[in-house]
Amino acid sequence: MGAGIAQVAARAGFEVVIRDVAQDFLARGMTAIEESLQRDVDKERLDADEKDAMIARIKTTTDMSALSEAFIVVEAVTEDLAVKSEVFKALDALTKPDAILASNTSSISITRLGAVTERPDKIIGMHFMNPVPVMKLVEIIRGAATSDETYERTRALTEKLGKTPLECQDSPGFISNRVLMPMINEEIFALYEGVATRESIDGIMKLGMNHPMGPLALADFIGLDVCLAIMNVLHDGFGDSKYRACPLLMRYVDAGWLGKKTGRGFYEY
Repeated sequence: MGAGIAQVAARAGFEVVIRDVAQDFLARGMTAIEESLQRDVDKERLDADEKDAMIARIKTTTDMSALSEAFIVVEAVTEDLAVKSEVFKALDALTKPDAILASNTSSISITRLGAVTERPDKIIGMHFMNPVPVMKLVEIIRGAATSDETYERTRALTEKLGKTPLECQDSPGFISNRVLMPMINEEIFALYEGVATRESIDGIMKLGMNHPMGPLALADFIGLDVCLAIMNVLHDGFGDSKYRACPLLMRYVDAGWLGKKTGRGFYEY
């Protein structure tokens, strides 16, 4: 997700700094960006000089202080409140006072993230969809303290990135995952209960509902650990048993079968 966000920002003409904890992760991200842009060159949607110019606008580092001059920082670390909170505390201490700190979280409270900083009015959610270069939506989430100015600046930036910003208030799962994840979880229950095979479940949703990808394949693409984390946020946030994660999902995560990124989930890769 971080690489995809960096790619669309560089394509829109912005100077970009990607910060990660290890050079290996940075190299992997840059490889993904180069491969994505090369596909556009091969399909004649981009010329080679434009591609080179975009890549030249991206710098990589393991040093968080390299973000000190940024006018906006978009966090895209693991979907864990404690981890994200530590990142926001560090960013709050080193970035300019007027910098916006945005989270690409898919479910975690923007209000809580804002509360660990000295600038809760400048904390906002920018939930990009995956794959970022292709998907048009950015779900913009306002925390309890997010100012109108922060929202307007973020909305304008989103449009400059060629995306469509749609606003929602801070609530567990926001809109996208409050609707999507329970659907995926229910399909996992259907598989768990032996109602149908994985192929039938995904085929019925694709052919009957015109979904481009079946929910089990989509879960593998998202990452089963991420799906479980979001279901837990929904369950904890609403206290409603309808958000209880399916035991099969928990079993697969315990086994390390996280989907496409590990080579096995509901399907084999």
